[in-house]
Amino acid sequence: MRVKKGENNKNKHPLNSGIPCIIHQCEKCCIETEMELTRSDIERIKKLGYKLKDFTVKNGRDHYLKNHNGKCVFLRDNRCAIYSYRPEGCRLYPLIFDEDSGKAALHEFCPYRHEFKVSREDIENLHAVIKKLIEEQKF
Repeated sequence: MRVKKGENNKNKHPLNSGIPCIIHQCEKCCIETEMELTRSDIERIKKLGYKLKDFTVKNGRDHYLKNHNGKCVFLRDNRCAIYSYRPEGCRLYPLIFDEDSGKAALHEFCPYRHEFKVSREDIENLHAVIKKLIEEQKF
């Protein structure tokens, strides 16, 4: 499902609210997560007292959220233990960059994607995160 200009946003929730996830007690995106982390994500989480090895796995130069028993290490009692400090990619999900179309889209993996409204700012934030990740890969 692509994000369409002028799409009816009545009865939809802001992307970063997480309201559909809470209403439906959905944690599907936290299962076997492959969320890439920016340096600022890592620093923000480390300030909470977590050690890098406790919440990341490294693939080449890139860091990803770690899974424990198939779930994100921060998923506890069906909720994110660091919700206010969660990674930028988690804040934007289910908005993703669809490589096939070259555009922002709501990820079809999310069963409640149709309950989110996406703003221009959300799309700009997604592009900023992607740009940041690309720039960080150069170092």
